[in-house]
Amino acid sequence: MRPLQVAPALALLAAALLGAGCGGTPRHATPAASSPPPATPVPPPPAELASIPDAVPRAEPRSLRGNPPFYEVFGKRYTVLATSEGYRERGVASWYGPGFHAAQTSMGEPYDMYAMTAAHKTLPLPCYARVTNLRNGRSVIVRINDRGPFVGGRIIDLSYTAAARLDMLRDGTAFVDVEVITPGTPAAVVPPPLTTAATGTLAPAPNAGLYLQAGAFADGANANRLVERLRAGGIANVFILPLAANGRTLHRVRIGPLASVAEFDALAARLAQLGIPDARLALD
Repeated sequence: MRPLQVAPALALLAAALLGAGCGGTPRHATPAASSPPPATPVPPPPAELASIPDAVPRAEPRSLRGNPPFYEVFGKRYTVLATSEGYRERGVASWYGPGFHAAQTSMGEPYDMYAMTAAHKTLPLPCYARVTNLRNGRSVIVRINDRGPFVGGRIIDLSYTAAARLDMLRDGTAFVDVEVITPGTPAAVVPPPLTTAATGTLAPAPNAGLYLQAGAFADGANANRLVERLRAGGIANVFILPLAANGRTLHRVRIGPLASVAEFDALAARLAQLGIPDARLALD
């Protein structure tokens, strides 16, 4: 995990703020695939990763560390949310492991790659979320206690165990749904994995069609112009998906379906080149 770089004249002030518990400098900025070798030996994983329980949501005070109003990493500013209530997003998850084991998280706690935890760029620390692998339906609850991942197109960084439970260790990434849960509510209970009655094997996730959304417009003409722009830029499989609600129609410009995270990354990079940096994953 890397501390932020500060100008020499501000170093003393930054150190004072961190020492007072007001900082919370993000500590890691690379995905697991590029983690450096561990400086100290990492204990072997438990014999039965599947038996490690999910994080149990409980009411916790907002951490004094890791929750500045905003912070910057690699020249990009991130604003920490005032609340996690009602937060839900879909996108690509990664995981981080040996290179960060036992290092301090942004909250100041030691990172345990075998605990059910995660890192997020803007959710208040700590909070809890259900993370569901959209390709296989596996679902876990994690405690978010760190900042990251600071890699384009990634929305959450999972611990080794959480990634193993979601069956994404080998690929390193997965399409996921992240839903913040409130302690003490029925949503805090993890449902059993989706299985087929006949074989007992894991069934495909429902609504497995995954798309990249390039924009959404109240004016259909604007949506058509974006479609033409994307096609002129060499992007195929572009279409408009209307959504009628409250007497109005929202024209959503979609690309897909997507076959893999690699395809999502390539499309997102191409859209950024075309001046559309905020494309996101959509599930329908």
